[in-house]
Amino acid sequence: MTTSNQTLPDRIVREAERKAITSISRTTAWTLERKGQFPKRRQLYPQSPSVGWLLSELTDWVASRQTVNTGGEC
Repeated sequence: MTTSNQTLPDRIVREAERKAITSISRTTAWTLERKGQFPKRRQLYPQSPSVGWLLSELTDWVASRQTVNTGGEC
């Protein structure tokens, strides 16, 4: 299956956009990340608390969640 993000250059998204894309809270994202079930944050600058996520990883995660939700029993 080809996804649309394969034709676009990847970029870093910050927290507000991450929340809009995934529709989950910061706490839920953090919990899932710790369990290895959500894309890992990337530190934007050395010695800085600024973080972001790769757009491609977030869109792939959302797509995988849609597959899980639509592929189950009714």
